[in-house]
Amino acid sequence: MASERLDARYELLYKGPSTVDLAAESSAADVDADALRRTPLYQRLLNDPRVASYDALIGRNATAQGVDAALVKAVVAVESAFIADAVSTKGALGLMQVIPETATRYGVVADKHRSVEQKLLDPRINVVIGTRYLRDLLTMYAGDVALALAAYNAGEQAVERYARQIPPFPETQEFVKLVQQFYALYQPARPVATGASARIRVPSQRAR
Repeated sequence: MASERLDARYELLYKGPSTVDLAAESSAADVDADALRRTPLYQRLLNDPRVASYDALIGRNATAQGVDAALVKAVVAVESAFIADAVSTKGALGLMQVIPETATRYGVVADKHRSVEQKLLDPRINVVIGTRYLRDLLTMYAGDVALALAAYNAGEQAVERYARQIPPFPETQEFVKLVQQFYALYQPARPVATGASARIRVPSQRAR
């Protein structure tokens, strides 16, 4: 998923602004939860059967690593749109778009049956490694979700090179914004408020 067509494989999913885009313009913006969920882009992903099919896998790994399951789910949504065999032009693989070097760091090795790349296309292995990596980044950046996401996309070295700020890469900045938007979307629904519409706060990308 991307905000523009990167190559011939990309198809238009939604055109025009959404309530989420408007909310992202202000760090203090409140967005009506129902309006957020009615936007065509998010309805498409919410109704995709692949999303629910990975809920249990994501939930188990998020709990095991002490990471919010909604955040892991948001990373999967933006990284692969829940397509388990997704492969990027940079060699990132699977649901959480893990690169082989990261997988090796976490103990994934080739054997006589499968290469590291083949193993990363297994959702069970991919989500284990991706969630562990996300947990370690959250620890590294003291729970700062925006920085952890920036490092997940661009690498820890890039975040450190820019003095622990979100690197000025359009792809990384867009990734951080989109994941935060999906993170808000996947938060458990709050009880409907009496006399007023239920509202949720959408985290915006921190100014860096």
